[in-house]
Amino acid sequence: MIGILDSGIGGVTVLREILKQNIHAKFIYYSDSKNNPYGDKSEDEVYSIVKTIVDYLLDMGCVAIVLACNTASAICVKRLREEYPDTLFIAIEPAYKMVHDYNPKGKTLVIATEGTINSEKFLTLFNKYDNKNTILLPCKGLAELIEEGNDVKINQYLDDNLSKYRDIYNVVLGCTHYPLIKKNIRRVLGDVKFFDGSSGVSKELVRQLELRGITFDNKSFSVDFIDSSGNVSKENRFMELISSDE
Repeated sequence: MIGILDSGIGGVTVLREILKQNIHAKFIYYSDSKNNPYGDKSEDEVYSIVKTIVDYLLDMGCVAIVLACNTASAICVKRLREEYPDTLFIAIEPAYKMVHDYNPKGKTLVIATEGTINSEKFLTLFNKYDNKNTILLPCKGLAELIEEGNDVKINQYLDDNLSKYRDIYNVVLGCTHYPLIKKNIRRVLGDVKFFDGSSGVSKELVRQLELRGITFDNKSFSVDFIDSSGNVSKENRFMELISSDE
């Protein structure tokens, strides 16, 4: 069994990439919308929240846990690996290195939560691959609007916050919610090149499972959804998105 942990339904963008890898496992997706957003909480508070969810997923029988939330990954993964040395943790991170690999000179906009942008993990990555042509933009409240699914509010937010960056070539989507609004972002910024970490996470999960000799007996995959708030609409939205190219 594999656990997928996110502060809401945005991690569905990660799960969709994982399912393309044909891992015949049972997945538990834990959407922590009760405590969403993580990005405006202290590091200790985020770790305490995430640790509680990890304990729950381990009790459910998960042998691997994917942190499909950039903020949780940036703040928690090192401590989790130290505290749970026998558990496989796969952590997403903003795909800034991909800019270095594929379009290193292009003017770049990194959009993420404040917690991700200010984290030691991200700043280390950024300083290593900084192309000296990058803007870091914390997008407070955007993940919550995406969670709500209100296009009018999303478009207004993007108009207010992104319009000044119409000369951008690369956009790093530093929150797993953001790939769900690529069309909305292109409406403001034009035909930009997007980078996110979902595909890399899915491939790393496969690699680590193989390295550890972890296999599953299922003939196909299955997905159980849990939302900490108990909001039925979250599950309905999640199920719509899991098979969507949105």
